[in-house]
Amino acid sequence: MTHPFRTAAVIGAGTIGLSWTALFAAHGLTVRVSDPRPDLKEAVAEALAEFGPHLAAQGLGTDGLADRVRLAADTTEAVRDADIVQENGPERVEFKKELFAQLVGEAPGHALLLSSSSAIPATAFTTELQDAGRILIGHPFNPPHLLPLVEVVPGERTTEKAVQAAVDFYTAVGRTPVVERREIPGFVGNRLQSALSREAVYLVQQGVVTPDELDTVVTHSLGIRWATVGPFLASHLGGGPGGYRHMSAHIGQSMQHLTLGQPSHDPQDRERVVQAVEKAYASTPYTDLAEARDRKQLAVLSAVEDTRHNQHQKET
Repeated sequence: MTHPFRTAAVIGAGTIGLSWTALFAAHGLTVRVSDPRPDLKEAVAEALAEFGPHLAAQGLGTDGLADRVRLAADTTEAVRDADIVQENGPERVEFKKELFAQLVGEAPGHALLLSSSSAIPATAFTTELQDAGRILIGHPFNPPHLLPLVEVVPGERTTEKAVQAAVDFYTAVGRTPVVERREIPGFVGNRLQSALSREAVYLVQQGVVTPDELDTVVTHSLGIRWATVGPFLASHLGGGPGGYRHMSAHIGQSMQHLTLGQPSHDPQDRERVVQAVEKAYASTPYTDLAEARDRKQLAVLSAVEDTRHNQHQKET
């Protein structure tokens, strides 16, 4: 690798941590993994075997993948000579406070300290630390070895140097980092996801559609559109030659009067939605559903990349 990142410590080997481990190793880093789970060795081996074909489909070399992954006895050993640390622990402020106090003391002074936190801003768990300049959020979408986005969210005391280093690192391992200018709970991706999920639950609760029918609506319309251009560009293009200005002045006016629903949080109502989802997908095992999802996501990513490459060739 041509960048200064050679060794990564992955703290927490759940779904996200294992995915990061495979991705980092596929990009040539030495990866040290730490997690108190008793089946760590088996979990890492299974993940590398499962994710290897996904990484190969992205053009990454997977020969000797397992040779670049080491199991650390504890966090101290994992971060000993790390250039970056990717934390994937529980979404609890107190846990992260204690862990990052340890990381600041034990990781090398140059090491970037990154958290996969999906909702908690860095400032929330670094206010009591003297050295918070190299701590920031690097929030992926699951699974990070497939989905390119990483939300890079600095805390109030994160240095610009650390932000740029995080952008450089995630770019070097094939991700698409987006730096967010303000801390906000849930960051951008999960807030958008939450807004759509609330309306989806409301529509199911109201008996408008079943869960699988709602998924069909999204995958055959918005999902395709947003996977290629995103909501703002989609609206800009939807406005025709007048662009977003036309869309906002016309369709935007009618949409103003659309009141979105508030789903019920009554336990019985929530349970009915859970049972409806389980019924909709009960005929297919979880592993088969996940495999089909990953194949489709790889196909979308490949198609988008091919289009981008062809466009670049036309322009040059």
